[in-house]
Amino acid sequence: MPLIPAKALPHFENMIYLPMLLIVLQRDRELLEKGPFKLKGPYLKMIDTTVQQVQTELQETKFYLRRNNMKVLQKERDSMFTEYIFISGGYEDHRRYLNVRLRNRTEELLDLYFTSSGNRTAHR
Repeated sequence: MPLIPAKALPHFENMIYLPMLLIVLQRDRELLEKGPFKLKGPYLKMIDTTVQQVQTELQETKFYLRRNNMKVLQKERDSMFTEYIFISGGYEDHRRYLNVRLRNRTEELLDLYFTSSGNRTAHR
């Protein structure tokens, strides 16, 4: 029997990926504001809508972890891997993620958020 429940893994991983997404979105927004785009409004709106979605999901994830007495800690990072510790019920699960995988998954999530954000705004 695993020490960390399988249903908790998506919540643990949200605590890794969602903050990364917010950083990417904030940096991209700053670059967009300073860039030579003629029509910045739609891009800024898409980013802002996505930031709101990610923040909401992050708050829900934090609430879930707090309610279930769980934590995520970033331990070590080098040029290849980042290690995280998932803590649940007094147990620790050490997991190493390839930095390339972290970046690629963050990009996948960004695409999913933009796609869902764009669909909602287009149908209003």
